[in-house]
Amino acid sequence: MAQANDKKNEILTASRFYLGLTLNGQKEADCFFLECQGFKRTQDAIEICEVTSQTWGAKGKAKGMVVRTKLPGNIKSGNITLRKGMTNSIDFWQWFENVQNGKWSKQRKMLALSVYNQANQELARFELAGAWPISYKIADVNARSSDIEIEEIEVAFEEFKRVK
Repeated sequence: MAQANDKKNEILTASRFYLGLTLNGQKEADCFFLECQGFKRTQDAIEICEVTSQTWGAKGKAKGMVVRTKLPGNIKSGNITLRKGMTNSIDFWQWFENVQNGKWSKQRKMLALSVYNQANQELARFELAGAWPISYKIADVNARSSDIEIEEIEVAFEEFKRVK
């Protein structure tokens, strides 16, 4: 039975949040994003097929029953795509450019993505190890538009875990 002072789980909505990014364990978020896509971690299922020594079938004439077992296999992480309003900061471009110029091993970062509610409380935190940018893009420019200019970066990563 639930107690009156038990903490209730809050359902996080997709439209009332902001997403902060920190690199390499910094305490404050470097920037905040409008959108994030691609949080995905999957595990392959490996199917093993064995033939048993028991007899089966009509009157025991057939031998060796086929048994299939599924085991957990390799774990894979997808890429995430982050979109934010473009500012005068060129940090993301420089990160991408350093990878492009062959400094890949030094650009692998520990990324922390935090989901905050409107009261500025961190409600969920994800850590992505070995992260590095694989693409950089800005939205099309249109002189008649009043839309925010969007900066987009796609990030590959090796490990993904929820720590909060």
